[in-house]
Formats: sequence, C-alpha cells, structure tokens
Amino acid sequence: MATMVAVIQKPPVLLQRDATIELMLASIEEAAVAGATLLVFPEAHIPGYPTWIWRLAPGGDMALTSELHARLRENAVDLGGDTLEPIQEAAARHGVTLVTGLNEIDSRYSGTTLFNSVVVIGPDGRLLNRHRKLMPTNPERMVWGMGDASGLRVVDTPAGRLGSLICWESYMPLARYALYAQDLEVFVNPTWDSSDIGLASLRHIAREGGCWVIGTATALQGSDIPDTFPERDRLYTSEEWINVGNAVVIAPSGEVVAGPLHREKGILYAEIEVETARRARRSLDVCGHYARPDIFSLSVNRAPQPPVVFTET
Repeated sequence: MATMVAVIQKPPVLLQRDATIELMLASIEEAAVAGATLLVFPEAHIPGYPTWIWRLAPGGDMALTSELHARLRENAVDLGGDTLEPIQEAAARHGVTLVTGLNEIDSRYSGTTLFNSVVVIGPDGRLLNRHRKLMPTNPERMVWGMGDASGLRVVDTPAGRLGSLICWESYMPLARYALYAQDLEVFVNPTWDSSDIGLASLRHIAREGGCWVIGTATALQGSDIPDTFPERDRLYTSEEWINVGNAVVIAPSGEVVAGPLHREKGILYAEIEVETARRARRSLDVCGHYARPDIFSLSVNRAPQPPVVFTET
C-alpha cells in the first residue's frame, strides 16, 4: 500500500523553540489534510540550524558566538521533559508518523551539552527512536557533542522500516551499512546540505541500500531571521538565500520522483511504496546475497556511553 509523504522545508523561528513548534503544528495540520501520513522536517529544526557558525570567526566573534549559543541552549529540547508533547499529540490526533531534527540538551548529566538529534514519533504519539549525530561537521563541533550508537536503529512504522542519519553522517559508509543491515526500507536524511553533490549522494544511497530516500534542508532567507537575532543585519541580507532547501524523494532505483523543491518555503509531496524497496534488492542486496561476511565484518557498539556510571556499595 502506498504512503503519502510530506517533506516540510518551511523555516523555523530561529532560536525560538515554542514559536517554531507552533509553526510545526500548523504544517502537520496542513500535511495531514492533504493526506500525508509520513511527515519529515529538516535537521536541527527545533529551534533551527545554527547557520551562524559558518560565518563567525572563532576568535574575533567569540562574544557573539557565546551569546547565540546561550540562546540556543535555552531553546533546546529536553527529551526528558514535555517539550514535544504538542507535536506528539498532533501526530496521534492525525495518525501520522513524524521525523524531525532538533537541538537536544543533555539534562541528565552535564545539563549543558547539546546534541544534534533526530526523533521518530509514531502515529500513536510515542517516541520510537532518538538518534544523536555521531560526528558533527567542521564548525558544528563548537556547538554539538558527539552522539553514540544507541539510536542507530531502524524502527517499524506504517510507512515501512525507517531509519535516519543526519546530514553528512550519510557519508559514513559503516553507519549506512548498520542501517541497511536492519532491513531498512525508508532512509530519512534531515540535512543542511542542499548541494548538487549532496543530491547525488542521496541517489547513490537509494540504489546502494535498495531503499526509499527522503531528504530535506531548510529553505531559509535572511528575511526569515527574527529581528531579535543579535547583529542580524551584519551577518545576513534580507534577500539572500541562506539555504535553498531542495527537499527530495528518491526511489530505490536512484530515480528522483519528487523535487528538488528549490527556493520554496513549502511542502513537497510524494507517494512511496515499500514493496518497491523489497523488489529493488532482488538484484542488489548489500546485506544479503551481495554481501561477503566471510571476508568483511562490522561490529556496532550500541551501548549508551554515559560520562560516568554511579554504583552503590
């Protein structure tokens, strides 16, 4: 049975968590009314990707960087709290599966460190998985900590068996293979990379994994940056496209079936069919008949990696 997918690349209200969630609720309603049952939002969508890290100098802009990071931390999501409840309730109300990127704060240990995370919420509103980006890219390492593999999982959804890697994690062949080996049928890539090379990589992944691929960055212009953003006019012009979005849906053959949605702050719709992924692996199944476990091996440590373990004597 076909599933209608909605890939939502509308901009958030940068550094404003609650306002961003309100916009998400409106998009969820819009997509559900259109008949979509699998909804995908971009990388770090709550409360927005820290795009400033690619423009500020590590030394000369340290004070501004510190202020922006503090605001990001104050608006990050604590998964141990109730921040996502409105989104979970909306997913349950509409019976949709939802995937979104977010800035997650570690409230259990440091109370400060942030992670670039992606969550999967099921049609009953339950949190099905949380994956933290394994390796932040370049200046992202000044914002986010490194995740472990406890969330490197594929979960059952009405749309098929779904897994996710964030942005350039898709260039990590072993991380991809770890998902392929869990009967991956739908690969979701919330990203900030809207380049042609990024699109070529996603097409390769679809063919390599014999899976559907859904990717999107955030369609964002300078005019979308709130006027409360410190030194906004120094960093951005209103007319510039900070990111063009390029939401895309790719079939297991590697063929682009919808998108890229270029410079549009909207929703890309497409239908996907899980059976197509299963049939694609008849000729190429990299974790099945096309694998050579007698030659190559992969071991994945899924154990959580806490900074400390307390024991009682």
